[in-house]
Order: sequence, then structure tokens, then C-alpha cells
Amino acid sequence: MKHAPPSADGLSVEVAASSFAALGSEQRLDVLRALVRAGPEGLSIGDLGKRCGVTGSTLTHHMKILAGAGLVTQEKQGRSIICVAAEYGVMRALSDYLLQECCADCGATEGHDHG
Repeated sequence: MKHAPPSADGLSVEVAASSFAALGSEQRLDVLRALVRAGPEGLSIGDLGKRCGVTGSTLTHHMKILAGAGLVTQEKQGRSIICVAAEYGVMRALSDYLLQECCADCGATEGHDHG
């Protein structure tokens, strides 16, 4: 499922659920974490595979799911993927989705630090 960039209103429950489902694999989570660690410049697909210990069709499969959820971007040159990077805005929107109503039903907001 392709996702539009997050809006100021946040994510719908359907989009959030789809994005979180894409992270429901230890290998995909490792791939995304490696891209987060690499920073906004991203990595070549070869370097990403080496860092994660996932290569070939398995990495391609995981990248397709992460890209479909809007969590990563891929730049292609001809038939080759030359660079992949984490989509920080989408990850921030997912985090905001989880925390947007933090402590809303607890009655007291003093002393709650949800950073």
C-alpha cells in the first residue's frame, strides 16, 4: 500500500496499522534501523545488505514492503537501486500517532513527561 506524506492532522488508523505491520519482521526492523543510523544520505543497497546481513531477493522483498509503507525511499539508476534512505517524516508521524493522546484519560498531567 502506497502512502501519501503525513498530513498536519496526523495519520489515519489504517495507515498507521499498515506502517506498523511493515515493521513486524525482525529483519525489516534491522534494515530500517541501519538506514536510520546511516543518516539522511542513506546507503547503497549493497552496503545496506552487508550491514544487515540480508542480501539478494530477501533484501529486495523487505525493501519493497518498507517502501510500500512509506518508511524508506529508493533511488534507481537504470535497473539498479543505488541509494536507500529512511523517511524520517513518516517515522515521526508514526511516533506522534502513538503519543498524540498521551495521558489524556489519566486525569492528571502533572509529572508526566512524554518528551
